[in-house]
Amino acid sequence: MSNQEIKDRSPIRELIQTENAPNAVGTYSQAVSAGGFLYTSGQVGINPSSGEIETKDVKVQCLQVLKNILAILEARNLSLVNIVKLNVFLRDLNDFGDLNDTFKEFFGDTNYPARSTVEVAGLPLGARVEIDCIAIES
Repeated sequence: MSNQEIKDRSPIRELIQTENAPNAVGTYSQAVSAGGFLYTSGQVGINPSSGEIETKDVKVQCLQVLKNILAILEARNLSLVNIVKLNVFLRDLNDFGDLNDTFKEFFGDTNYPARSTVEVAGLPLGARVEIDCIAIES
């Protein structure tokens, strides 16, 4: 089957890219819109202006990750209330308290999406936290 035949048979989806979030550091898109949902790729704490993870502090990295996710959502005219699920990957589960503190700061006291958090052996670019997001587009 040719690439064109594959494209013709693919479900309708749109690749999302914004300069307000870091460029992909691999073979993936920042996000994909499909079936009324927006799915972001995992985001690490890269500052889109510098292209670098600028600190080892997990709270600062987590805040930058959430800002990057928000920038992707805003590229589709969405906001934090559209987030239905976040998957969080921590390099060290001992950072769980700092993660929760950052979420309270970012989301407020009651606007929390569903979330899974797991500890992983490593993350891209030496990051301490990576988060991906599922948001509803309505």
